Amino acid sequence: MEEKKFDPWQFVGFFLIALILTWMLYNQPPVEEVPTEIAQTESSVEGNKVVVLDQTPNEEQLNAAYGSFANLFQATTSENVKIENEKLDLIFNSKGAQISSLLLKEFNNYKEEPLFLIKENQNFNYSFTTSDGRVLNSIDFYFTPKLTERSGNQILTFTAKVSDSQFLVFEYEIKANDYMIDFSIRSEGMRSLINTREEQNITWDLKAFRNSRSIEYENRYHLLTYGFEDDKVDYLSGASDDEEEDEEVHWISYKQHFFNSILIPTKSFDSVNFTSENLVDSDIIDQEYTKVYKTKIPVISSGEINHNFKWYFGPTEYDTLAQYKLGIEDSIDFGWGIFGWINKYIFTPTFNFLSGFLPYGIAIIVLTVLVRLVMSPVTYKSYVSQIKMKVLKPEIDVITAKHKDDSVKRQQETMALYTKAGANPMAGCLPALIQLPVFYALFSFFPVAFALREKSFLWADDLSSYDSVYELGFNIPFYGDHISLFPILASIAIFFYTMMTAGQQTAPQQPGMPNMKIIMYIMPLMMLFFFNNYASGLSLYYFVSNVLTIVLMLVIKNFIVDDAKILMQLEENKKKPKKKGGFSARLQAAMEQAEQQKKAKGNR
Repeated sequence: MEEKKFDPWQFVGFFLIALILTWMLYNQPPVEEVPTEIAQTESSVEGNKVVVLDQTPNEEQLNAAYGSFANLFQATTSENVKIENEKLDLIFNSKGAQISSLLLKEFNNYKEEPLFLIKENQNFNYSFTTSDGRVLNSIDFYFTPKLTERSGNQILTFTAKVSDSQFLVFEYEIKANDYMIDFSIRSEGMRSLINTREEQNITWDLKAFRNSRSIEYENRYHLLTYGFEDDKVDYLSGASDDEEEDEEVHWISYKQHFFNSILIPTKSFDSVNFTSENLVDSDIIDQEYTKVYKTKIPVISSGEINHNFKWYFGPTEYDTLAQYKLGIEDSIDFGWGIFGWINKYIFTPTFNFLSGFLPYGIAIIVLTVLVRLVMSPVTYKSYVSQIKMKVLKPEIDVITAKHKDDSVKRQQETMALYTKAGANPMAGCLPALIQLPVFYALFSFFPVAFALREKSFLWADDLSSYDSVYELGFNIPFYGDHISLFPILASIAIFFYTMMTAGQQTAPQQPGMPNMKIIMYIMPLMMLFFFNNYASGLSLYYFVSNVLTIVLMLVIKNFIVDDAKILMQLEENKKKPKKKGGFSARLQAAMEQAEQQKKAKGNR
C-alpha cells in the first residue's frame, strides 16, 4: 500500500480559504435591521395564512400583513379601564378587550390577601378567517373602550374599527351588587370580510389560583365542570391531566374550590373541547397555581358575528348560584345520585338554618346530633342483632366443633339454628348499608360547604381547612407537615367504637381469609392519616358522630336491651313451629340440594 505523504500545497490552500472566509465574515456590510413586522412567519392552517408579527409594524407593513384589518393592529399601547360594583373590582385591557384583573371584594385568600380570580392568568379569544384567507385573533386587536350607563348598569363597550362602517364589538354589562356580567360579541358590516364557510373558534384559558392552606386537598375540588344535553353534568379529573369533548353544552365552570368562573351562552354550544392540566407538585410549598383550564368552542356565523353570554365570577355557594335559575348550581359536586340529593335538599338547607343562629362549630355538632337521633332506630336494630348473635355463640361453637371438616353441614345446621331462634345474621349488616348514603353524603357535603370557609371553632381557625395545632417543619408522606387535632380525636373515637363492636363479633375466622379484627383496628390509623389535611369541619363531625354512637350503644346496652331477656325470647322462638319459606328456608334448601349433588358425584 502506498504511504500517504504530507502535501504542503494542500495545506496552503486550506489556509487561504480560511482567511477569505474570515475576511468576508468581518467585512460584510451591516444588514439593515428589518422591523419584525416584516420578518413575518407564515404557517398553513387548513390552507389559510397565519401572519405573526414580533414588533410594532408601520402602516405599509400592516396593510401587507392584514389587509382590510390593518387598523386593528395600529395602536402601540393598550389602555386599562377600571370598573367596580359592590361585589367585583375589575380591570379591562383594550388589547383583546378582555378582563385582565378581577378581584372579589368580600373575600381574602388563606394569606389574608385580596382574592383574585383573574390577574393576568386568563386569555379569552375569538378567532376567525378573513375572506382573503388570513386567520385573525381578537386577543391581538386594539379596541377603543367607551364607558356608559344604562338602566343603572355600567356598560363597557370595546370597538375594533376596520372602517367607519365595519367593526367588531365586545360589550360588558356590569350590574350593581351582582356577580353576573352580561357579555356579547358582535360585528357590523363585516359580512363580506369574513369567510363564513370556515370555522370560527372561541377559546377560554385560565390558570386557577391557590386559595387555601392545603393545596393538595384544595386541588381535589378545583375542577372543570360543565352542563350538557338534558341537564347532564360532567367534570374532568381533579387529580391528573384530562381532556373531554361534548355536545349541547349549557355552561362551563372553572372551579377554584370555593370560587367559580362560569361561562353561560344564551344558546347552547354545539360542540366543545375541554382540557384540564394539573400543576400541583407536593414538593413546591408556595405554589401559586393549581390547574390550567382550556376550552375550545367551534362556532358558526352565517353572516355577522353575534354571540351572547353571561359570565359568573363569585363564590361556589349553592343559594347564590341557584338564584340565577340557570342550572349553574349543579357545578357544585355534592356527590352523585342519592348522595347529591340528600346534600342538596336535606343537609344544605338544614345546616344553613342552624348556622343562621348558632356558631358554625356548634351548628355542626347540632347537625350531627340530629343525624344520630334520626339513625338511632337503625343503631338499635343493629345492636339487638349483635346481641342475638352473641347469645347464640355457644351453640354455634358446638356446631362448628361437631362439623369442623364438613363446611356444608356446618352451614346447614347454623342456618337451621338461626331460623329456629328467629335470628338473622344479615340484620346487623343491613343497618350499616342503610347508614351508608348518609355517611357518604356528609363526606361530600363538608368539603363543599361554602358557609364553613374562614369560620373558626375552638382551636380551628378555618373549618373548611385543616386544624393544625403543631407544624412539624418537615413533610411525612401521606400525612403532611403538620398535626391536626380533630382527626386524632376522631380516630380515638373510632378506635373505641371498633373495640365495642369487635366484642360483639361471633363469626369464626375462616382459613385463608384476612383477620377482620386486625383490619378493623387499622381503620382508625388510616383515618388519622387520611383526614389530617381534610376540612376540620368534617373531622369534627366524625368525632362527634362516633362519640354519640358510643353513648347510644351504652344506653341501649345498659338501659334498654337485656341480654337475658333476648336469650329467653330466642329459646321461646325455638319452641314455636316455623313456617316454611322465607330467605333462610330457601338458603337451607339450596344448601341441602348442593350437599345431595356432592354425595351423588362421590358415589359415581
